[in-house]
Amino acid sequence: MFIQTESTPNMDSLKFKPGVSVLNSQTTHEFLTAHSSLASPLAASLFRIDGVQNVLFGPDFITVTKYQDANWSLIKPFVYESIMEFFASGRPIFNDPEQMNADGVTKILETDSETVVLIKELLDTRIRPTIQEDGGDVEYCGFENGMVKLKLKGSCRTCDSSVVTLKNGIENMLMHYIPEVEGVEQVMDEHEAVAMDEFKKLEAKLNADKATEAS
Repeated sequence: MFIQTESTPNMDSLKFKPGVSVLNSQTTHEFLTAHSSLASPLAASLFRIDGVQNVLFGPDFITVTKYQDANWSLIKPFVYESIMEFFASGRPIFNDPEQMNADGVTKILETDSETVVLIKELLDTRIRPTIQEDGGDVEYCGFENGMVKLKLKGSCRTCDSSVVTLKNGIENMLMHYIPEVEGVEQVMDEHEAVAMDEFKKLEAKLNADKATEAS
């Protein structure tokens, strides 16, 4: 098996393409913890590699994100080994086959308004495929008071340019094609929100210390 490696806008994420299908159609599945990875033998194997932070399965790719202080030269050989051993084994990607089609974040529901249907269709046809090219994905979380709520996944989750992706890319396109959309709001998982809050506190403290030294 020849595994192609592609860089992403996030230097801590790499996209691995095994040359065979990973998931069905445009679906993705993200694993953020070692516990969640137990649902997939491949994800569990990747999480056993020292330095791996999270994993995203795509239609034909696997995005592996490392911790910032980890070294790709030490991680990549083990990632190649895990992927090759898994696909050679013939085992299913998930222990529960129902997980293969579990991604229903942009599935159109009978209760969806016309605007929400348009948002989901645009996400599926124009936005998600582009983001998946960079090893990430975007999850639709709701539409309220003109704001589309989205969660970034995979390589986009920890990328420094994620705000640019949301505002200059996704927001501009949604507002251009759908007049009812007034903006995009990023939704974070609880641990991400806590980390962001701690970062802001640290940044404020450092700025306060600099101001004190200057005076």
